[in-house]
Amino acid sequence: MSRIGLLTILCCAAFAHAETKVLRNFTLIDGSGRPPASNAAMVIVDGRIRNVGPSKSIQSPAGAEEVDLRGKYVMPGIINLHGHLGNVVDLTQDPKFYTRENVEKNLKTYASYGVTSVLSMGTDKPLIYQIRDEQRRTRPAMTRVYTAGRGFTGAGGYPTTVPGMKGVPYEVSTEADVAKDVAELSRNHPDLVKIWVDDHLGKQKKIPLNLAKAIIADSHRAGLRVGAHIFYLEDAKALVAAGLDGLAHSVRDQPVDEELIGLMKSHGAWQQAATLTREASTFVFAQPPPFLNDPFFTRSVSPSVVQTLKSKAYQSKIAADPDFAKYPAFLETAKRNLKRLADAGVKYGFGTDTGPPARFPGFFEHWEMQLMVEAGLTPAQVIGAATRNSAEFLGVLKDFGTLEAGKWADLIVLGKNPLADIRNTRTIEAVYIAGNRVKP
Repeated sequence: MSRIGLLTILCCAAFAHAETKVLRNFTLIDGSGRPPASNAAMVIVDGRIRNVGPSKSIQSPAGAEEVDLRGKYVMPGIINLHGHLGNVVDLTQDPKFYTRENVEKNLKTYASYGVTSVLSMGTDKPLIYQIRDEQRRTRPAMTRVYTAGRGFTGAGGYPTTVPGMKGVPYEVSTEADVAKDVAELSRNHPDLVKIWVDDHLGKQKKIPLNLAKAIIADSHRAGLRVGAHIFYLEDAKALVAAGLDGLAHSVRDQPVDEELIGLMKSHGAWQQAATLTREASTFVFAQPPPFLNDPFFTRSVSPSVVQTLKSKAYQSKIAADPDFAKYPAFLETAKRNLKRLADAGVKYGFGTDTGPPARFPGFFEHWEMQLMVEAGLTPAQVIGAATRNSAEFLGVLKDFGTLEAGKWADLIVLGKNPLADIRNTRTIEAVYIAGNRVKP
């Protein structure tokens, strides 16, 4: 037998024992920034993309499952670079809720909305490493986990005074504390290190700058990158100058300036996430927002939570916040700063800060994309941020973020074109993670 004949037999035998799907006749938005491709097809073998291109040029392997997606749009799964897992039930946050059942409930909710990967930012327990490592040995059918483990703040600092947050982050008082806690954290190989650098509008303690710088330096020596919760422009400048890798929120106290832009570009720092929905959540519930009646929202939220959000008592509680009048302006500043950084060539990803009370996983990611477009980005830029860019920030672009041969088949099937209207990301008809179709 000739060598070519033997290879053909071996190839066919491999496909016979593999799980093979062929998706056909869709418009491909691959996340790379290339124009959409109509009448596309994709061959998925054991969860990875074997081939993708014009439908007429792609043959189906014998025995493959054929899926006709005529009239549909396919884009990469959404990657959320700022979420929180497991600590909340309905509108109550408490570390006692951090169980496998609750974490996986969050991951299944994210997955049903097409959020195929999430970076959990600093509020996790050791269980998260077990879940993460189990996923990486298999082909998950729920959202992929990345984690910062336990984040860092100063002794008694924000956010330890937030209900349900005492004992969650490391609280450091000295550089010796930093060295000890970074060493402990690094043994678990987190995907990022998180620092909270905020005084909550002067009401709470903020970690001293020398300790934040020590966390960055010690983490880098351990081969770990660092992202920071910031609010103020001056903190963003100081941390980026010290080597910070990512701003986990927008600067919100004032417009970003050329100094910060220059620092971010020269140091390679990212606007990791703008978290515009986080800002909106601080005031939007003072009056019942229209989405409280939207099935795309209510399908993942308990009826009791919807009832609470619609109640006059809850709305009055939100409006009674002493700083309530300031919050809409913080959102507008965050929008303008995202646009300015993007226009200046600073790298930016996608994230929402979903997970804490009244910041709803899944729905808020789609609302975030809408707010980013309202900030002045194009739908193509926003899709790129939520897919390719976020995979690049995580260091996993070789496996995720675009729909190209060799990568995992993490994707969303949409009924309408999101490039024409970013709200069309909500027309989800199917979600696949590692080629596994997610259960609705």
